[in-house]
Amino acid sequence: MKAKLLSLIAVTLLFGAGAQGQTPSQSQPLTWQQYTIAGEDFSVALPLLPARHTSYEYLDEINKSRRIYGLGAYADGVVYVIYVYENPTRQSLGSFIETQGGTKSPSTELKVSGFTGMEFSSVDSKSQFFATKDRLYRFFAVGAPIEDARMTTFFSSIVLLHKKKGSVEVVDGYGEPFQLLEPAQPSELDVSTKIHTGKEVDRKARLAMKPEPRYTEPARQNEITGTVVLKVVFASNGSVTNIRTVSGLPYGLTEQAIDAARKIKFLPAVKDGKFVSMWMQLEYNFNLY
Repeated sequence: MKAKLLSLIAVTLLFGAGAQGQTPSQSQPLTWQQYTIAGEDFSVALPLLPARHTSYEYLDEINKSRRIYGLGAYADGVVYVIYVYENPTRQSLGSFIETQGGTKSPSTELKVSGFTGMEFSSVDSKSQFFATKDRLYRFFAVGAPIEDARMTTFFSSIVLLHKKKGSVEVVDGYGEPFQLLEPAQPSELDVSTKIHTGKEVDRKARLAMKPEPRYTEPARQNEITGTVVLKVVFASNGSVTNIRTVSGLPYGLTEQAIDAARKIKFLPAVKDGKFVSMWMQLEYNFNLY
């Protein structure tokens, strides 16, 4: 019996999807660094150490699972996300783009490291997709005009075949939090800082990367199903904090949901032209099939 995991953000909270003006946060000077993953042949520049989440997707056609890496970082009003998929079935680039939800925005063909890719862009977001011999890639950034220097730095740094020497290898973890000059985000212990509800903000948080939690082997053996419900703060610095368990599950499933929640990357909510912290409810559904 295989484990099937579905996770979602509670629909009553609704992330804003439309492009709106962004107010850059006051930040410490950022130093861009090239990052990669051990054993992989790509590298890309980011303004700080990204979170990394490793997951597996079962492929019926080969009766095996493929590994998926997700990297995500938030800094200064922009979210950067990279997905790397193993490609044992030689899935085409076009098919991969379709499985990623496709896009209605205009597309442009481009080449990086000798590989042909496709670019899709809107007012404040851009995605680039590539297929190499045994990998599929999606590079995504949202939160600034596509001609912004931060967007240009990110996308122009992509290397696919021979990663840059000296690139920092990222391991599974929460990455480095964005630091404000005048911190406005709540700490894990102090919630006295104003935390808004969805009705109080001018623009709700915009989700960019939502890792799926792992289904643990003890939970699978005991055929545990159900929903983990968490109440969290999507903080003004782009971090998920103040995680509270509303409803949990045994055999490590609650812990896996919390681990995945900490790696979520998003654009913070906006009120009165400033990034603010906002309460959110997350639901992670664990099912067997």
